[in-house]
Amino acid sequence: MRKEISMSNLEKIGQRAAAAKFELQTLSTEKKNKALRAIAEALQKRGNEILESNAKDLKIAEANGMNSGLLDRLRLTKERIDAMAEGLVQIAQLPDPIGEVLERFDRPNGLHITKLRVPLGVIGIIYESRPNVTADAFGLCFKSGNVVVLKGGSDAIHSNIAVSTVIRETLAIEGITQDAVCLITDTDRQTANALMKMNQYIDVLIPRGGAGLIKAVVENSTIPVIETGTGNCHIYIDEDADISKAIPIIINAKTQRIGVCNACESLVINEKVLDKALPALGEALRANNVEMRADESVRAILPDCVSATEEDYGREYLDYIISMKTVASIEEAIAHINHYTTGHSDAIITENDEHARMFLERIDSACVYVNASTRFTDGFEFGFGAEIGISTQKLHARGPMGLKELTAYKYTIEGNGQIRE
Repeated sequence: MRKEISMSNLEKIGQRAAAAKFELQTLSTEKKNKALRAIAEALQKRGNEILESNAKDLKIAEANGMNSGLLDRLRLTKERIDAMAEGLVQIAQLPDPIGEVLERFDRPNGLHITKLRVPLGVIGIIYESRPNVTADAFGLCFKSGNVVVLKGGSDAIHSNIAVSTVIRETLAIEGITQDAVCLITDTDRQTANALMKMNQYIDVLIPRGGAGLIKAVVENSTIPVIETGTGNCHIYIDEDADISKAIPIIINAKTQRIGVCNACESLVINEKVLDKALPALGEALRANNVEMRADESVRAILPDCVSATEEDYGREYLDYIISMKTVASIEEAIAHINHYTTGHSDAIITENDEHARMFLERIDSACVYVNASTRFTDGFEFGFGAEIGISTQKLHARGPMGLKELTAYKYTIEGNGQIRE
């Protein structure tokens, strides 16, 4: 009986979301921006409520033995709530994509055709252990005229309820439908499976989480899916690398936040710089408590490394662990990375312009860097205000997904009595 009631509630959420999208499509830019700023202010004012709810989630997660990387994803702080609020303010400051004229032309028969940017409609998001996604996803969907249906994991349920409650109550004060954001509070896996089949209400589904979640959504959804992939991100230390640049970049990419998809998980090192790079690099990684898993050439210089397996080169650790692979040339480095990458973010450290160009052209990932940390693959850092996720697929959207990536387009055709013969 409980499951029947749950499915009934899910159906009602879908119906409310589908009805709300028509109101959101007509909201003025001014009204959307005013609401976003009001919600940002409310999140900060009610930050203690949110932190109390987050503390409940953290206590349960720690008791269940959640690893440090995932705990970091789950944890909210005053600074992170401030960042959520700042993200909404930045979204309010961005140009409204809705109604943008992409193209306009006349046909010889007198028809006037305009191609306009429009919302996708209702966007469903299934995500794990990231309560900041609740605010980020709402802000981007709302500004782009979309309703968002959120299905978070059980790990962050108290945090997600707290954040969504602030958003919904503030929307009501602003005279906007609360159903612009709909949070599914049933954390049962069967509910997620049912959500994946609600194509009569939801236009696009976006999974955010680990490889298992993403695989389940891609394989089981009857709703079109935008895949936000896992991040086995590489940094290649070229034979012409400036080692004084390489070490701070690697430490930042690996250790600034270990539980995020743009953290570096794999190092590829040219054999010509092993003697120059590894002693200082090993010392820096040890100082940051990073376990090194390496091939034989690296272990000859850093004997405290663990022997790397084939599996290590393809893993997203989300932990203080990094794999290390030796190559003889940039061509071998590119081949290795393209084989093991998840298509997220990969970087080269080099002072050789030709090698930099080769790397940028030949690495088949959403974001490819020269002499910079992979941690910059982020909607906030790209100036998008926030992001709905990092798309690792190639259809519709790729890389950090901001406002424009949450839109489609339609054609309007104006005539004066034309008929087709």
